[in-house]
Amino acid sequence: MGFDVGVVPFNPDGWGPPDAPGAAPLLGGAVATASIPFAPFSRSDKLGRIADWTRNPGHPGAHGHHAAAASRDSVFDFSSADDSLAAAAEDSSFSLVDAKPPPKHPRFGPKWRFNQRPQLPQRRDEEVEAKRREAEKERARRERHYQNHRSHHHQGFRGNQQNTAKPSVDIQPDWTILEQIPFANFTKLSFAVNDQPEDLLVCGAVDSYDRAYDRVNPKTARRLERFKNRQFFKITTTDDPIIRRLAEEDKATVFATDAILAALMCTPRSILSWDIVVQRVGNKLFFDKREGSQLDLLTVNETAQEQLPENKDDINSAPALAVEATYINQNFSQQVLVRDGEKVTFDEPNPFASENEEAAPVCYRYRRWKLDDDISIIARCEVHAAGVDPSGARQFLTLNALNEFDPKITGVDWKQKLESQRGAVLATELKNNANKLARWTAQALLSGADMMKLGYVSRVHPRDHFNHSILTVMGYKPRDFATQINLNTANMWGIVKSIVDICMKFEEGKYVLVKDPAKPQMRIYQVPNDAFENDYVEEPLPEEEQIRPATDDVDATAQEMDAAAEAEANKATTQGGDGEKSADAAAA
Repeated sequence: MGFDVGVVPFNPDGWGPPDAPGAAPLLGGAVATASIPFAPFSRSDKLGRIADWTRNPGHPGAHGHHAAAASRDSVFDFSSADDSLAAAAEDSSFSLVDAKPPPKHPRFGPKWRFNQRPQLPQRRDEEVEAKRREAEKERARRERHYQNHRSHHHQGFRGNQQNTAKPSVDIQPDWTILEQIPFANFTKLSFAVNDQPEDLLVCGAVDSYDRAYDRVNPKTARRLERFKNRQFFKITTTDDPIIRRLAEEDKATVFATDAILAALMCTPRSILSWDIVVQRVGNKLFFDKREGSQLDLLTVNETAQEQLPENKDDINSAPALAVEATYINQNFSQQVLVRDGEKVTFDEPNPFASENEEAAPVCYRYRRWKLDDDISIIARCEVHAAGVDPSGARQFLTLNALNEFDPKITGVDWKQKLESQRGAVLATELKNNANKLARWTAQALLSGADMMKLGYVSRVHPRDHFNHSILTVMGYKPRDFATQINLNTANMWGIVKSIVDICMKFEEGKYVLVKDPAKPQMRIYQVPNDAFENDYVEEPLPEEEQIRPATDDVDATAQEMDAAAEAEANKATTQGGDGEKSADAAAA
């Protein structure tokens, strides 16, 4: 049986069948809309099949024209029982998918109720694109952090790959390298030492701490004064007459100062290069620092992510800030003392001061620790002030100052945050100056201080590095602060014990411990016996390759800063014609 297509009319006015009422009939002479069965339906009903051409074309008993019409209509008829069963089976396998997003859980708390803001609805593809961009930003941030961290340890100065870090001392061709110790080995060391060392001798005199500075805040800040006439002594180990006398009396086998021991104890936290001279004389070891060593200066932002510029002409360069921080620390330690008060004296006077000069009040405690049956160590430790605890007992204090030079660089404005967010300020300093704070804590533990006072000193103006203000002073117990900064006492003494054991295996002579400027490791060199002395001639590097901060004489540099500040202030006052204008206001 063939399939009758019928007559297809031509519509000259457009697409589809013609609209005229007398249009040509379709499908065997019947009008299209009259020959197709129509059933009303709702828009919510499920749409089924329109026509099924695979059905049985007609009943076996039908013949002729009626059979052909029935076959044509049967493809549109789904009223039979078989069709009902098939539709029921098809409906049973049909299920709707809920495309609505899950309801969001309500957020509790008054903060969310008052801080919620209306947001415009976003399309799903826009949300996906926004998430993709955030993920890309996070990936880029992690990549930058990884690169900074990598260059932080392996290239000395972060961020600028063109700057190559140089060692703190020029390595000479006749030096022999003996040991290379990675910092990872230091972090695993542990050694238990006697917590109560023996005080062999106490020298010098100290003033009492002025407790009025505990109430200073940014609103009542005090101007940092200058103490030009007081002498600050940074005497190395072998130049100390008391240590020489104790060595002759065979009181110990290892001799050092608290600054040198603190540098060794906090070695894994250091980033910049430094060096310590070791002299083996008989069965004794002397840990010394060179004249003009960087150990005499305080580092600034040593462990920060962003590097400081090395341009010597910039007031925010690393060498200039090191001198400024040392100058601030010295003046702060004298200003917070009681003026013209009763001094606390000890066994002997200051061994380094002469009769005609005014020495800064310092207490030197020569203390001895026993490392094992054969090795004991004596260190000269400093205490800066005396105080009284609530029970009336005497206390020893150490005084140090943190300095803020530019809030845009440090990221925290002390004048705004110190009063309300002291913890955030301290956390930032622990991140940017982890090594310096760890050394101060180690020195306080070695000297047996009962309290360590930290002053927060800021510039009067970010571009004025001559005038400063004391914003506040905080006090901490050394052991509690060591726990807070994760400074382990057993690990500190483990590092010292391991270095002493290594140096004790060497022959008599002179050696240098150098912190590698590019890698987290320490190198030990054997140097000539006349190295670092006046008649020892080194091969100097070219001037453009040297990075030499002004470490030879901090006091001379401080005097130059004072003279420059006074000259600028006097010039500004003369030009302004106002006799009452102060030097500080002119500098600001």
